[in-house]
Parts: sequence; C-alpha cells; structure tokens
Amino acid sequence: MISIAFAAPASAAKEAVPLQMGAMELMLNASFVVQLVLLLLISFSVLSWAIIFFKFGAIRSANRHADRFLDIFWSGKSMDHIYSESKKYGAAPVAKIFQSGYLELQRILEKDKQKTAGSESISNLERALGRANRSEYIRLERSLTFLATTGSVSPFIGLFGTVWGIMNAFQNIGLAGGASLATVAPGIAEALIATAIGLAAAIPAVMGYNYYTHKIRAIRVQMENFSSDFLNIVRRNFLTG
Repeated sequence: MISIAFAAPASAAKEAVPLQMGAMELMLNASFVVQLVLLLLISFSVLSWAIIFFKFGAIRSANRHADRFLDIFWSGKSMDHIYSESKKYGAAPVAKIFQSGYLELQRILEKDKQKTAGSESISNLERALGRANRSEYIRLERSLTFLATTGSVSPFIGLFGTVWGIMNAFQNIGLAGGASLATVAPGIAEALIATAIGLAAAIPAVMGYNYYTHKIRAIRVQMENFSSDFLNIVRRNFLTG
C-alpha cells in the first residue's frame, strides 16, 4: 500500500509522531473535485478491463470456430452440408459470411431455375457478401472505440486532478501562512494519485486497443479472402457472367 508521512512542524518534531496515510485514506480525504476525477478514472479502468477480457474470449472463439469451419468448407462436401454445419460455428465471421452468400445463391437459383445466370446475379451475390463482411467487421470492432477514448482522455483527466491537487496545496500554504510538509503534502498526494490512476487507466486501454486492432485486421483479411474464394467457387460451379 502506498503511504505518505506528514511530518510535524519543526517546533514539535520531538513530541509529534508522523501521521501515516495510505492511498485509500488519501482518496477518501481528497477534495470533492479530485474524488470525482478519481471515480471517473476508476470507472474507465474497470470498463476497459471488462472490454479487454470480453474481447479476448470473443477473438479467441472467433479464430477457433473459423479454423473448424474452414476445414469443413474445404472438405469438398456439398453446399447444403456446409451450410448445415456452419450453424455450429456462429462465432466465426467466415461462417456468417458463408451463410449470407449461400442464402443469396439459393434465392438466385430459385429465381432463375437454372445453374447459370447473368452478371446481375453475380453483382447481387457480391453485394450480399460485402454486406456480411461489413456487418461482421463492425461487430468485431464494437467497444474498441471506448478503449481508444479511455487511452486518449484518461491522462488528461488525471492531469486535471493533478492541477487541482496542486492548487489545493498552494491554498493550504496561504491559509497556514507558511510552507511546511504537513501543509503541502495532502494536496501533492492528491495530485500524484490522480496522475497515477490516470496512467493506470490509459496504459492498459491503449495496449488493448492496439492488440485487438491487429487481431481484427487479421480476421478482416481472412474474411475478404474467404469472400473471394467463395465467389470464385460459385462462378465456376453455379453462375456465369
């Protein structure tokens, strides 16, 4: 636990016992504005960690399901069988994209009543795959904006608390009519805690945002490649033009 000693004035140094205050006591005894800043930063930090843990599970599940689905997709089985199996891997973006493409293909074939169609049908399929790609990408990126915001603003919110704590320290000096460690220390402690918590909220948020942005970018490339492969297979076996 962080502790700061407030020394007594020099005239009573031999008789006074230094007052030890932990970080929790300092936060509870801080001014209202600093307490508000600390509460906001702690809330940001808790929500950021919740998003980080949630995204870790979601990305891990998406990659695991994608690997299993792609094994089935490239197994050479019928489209109907692949569609039925794809429902088991709902966490995989490529499975969702396949389902959208498959349903659009069924609509095209039912409409035309034949295995060949014009360029308009190909365009419709491309749009369906594009919509599914965008939808899955937006779903994967959900909540990352909060991590980016936390990483950007938390240091400045902490800096605001720091400035306010220093202002309190100078006010205490003015009220006491002189500078001493016991007079200055509480305000400085408030400032240091606000700075520390601001950084503690920002650093994990920035690291989490960068890490998951990289992971989602890799999944997006996988989705785009799968869409191209699916479209090529459909062109060769179902549609022409």
